Amino acid sequence: MFTGIVTAIGTVEAVEEMGADKRFTIASPYEAAGIDLGASIAHDGCCLTVTTLEQTATGARYTIDASSETLGLTSLGAWAEGTTINLERSLKLGDEMGGHLVTGHVDGLATITRREDGEHTTLFELEAPALLSRYIAKKGSVCLQGTSLTVNTVDGDRFTLMLIPHTLAVTTWGDRKAGDAVNLEIDLMARYAERLMAGS
Repeated sequence: MFTGIVTAIGTVEAVEEMGADKRFTIASPYEAAGIDLGASIAHDGCCLTVTTLEQTATGARYTIDASSETLGLTSLGAWAEGTTINLERSLKLGDEMGGHLVTGHVDGLATITRREDGEHTTLFELEAPALLSRYIAKKGSVCLQGTSLTVNTVDGDRFTLMLIPHTLAVTTWGDRKAGDAVNLEIDLMARYAERLMAGS
């Protein structure tokens, strides 16, 4: 479980093809001593398991494996050497809940349709798949690229976000542009609410 509060930016150092699957080597500023083999870390919002681990001069280098299903459903299929990614360690009991409850299970991809940089904030307009857009509500929470964000407006399958300079600086959102596909996880509460309504 995660909160959507990005705690570091990692870099893809290597990509290894394993049939239809892939193994990624990730460089991060995290200390290796604080990571266990088998630990779950969110990578652009996708929960993946640490399979090897070593300390480096600048942090930790580790590997993660992604199945063909994960590669097809998320942005991970487009990762290449040098790709920068948002990272978040898993939530511990007693940690501050700064964002919202995030599982790290990506539901699909949203596409950035517009970016407008203002003096103090940056507006992003995105389009979600029709099957997922119904879960996105004005002033509700959404997780995009592993970042907990508040929805500003909703119009059909499109919705907008307003990001402050701090968010752009400490995540990879500063590099995002129109046409980019981003990982989308809908709000957990919306998922359960729909299930309860269907059962009644």
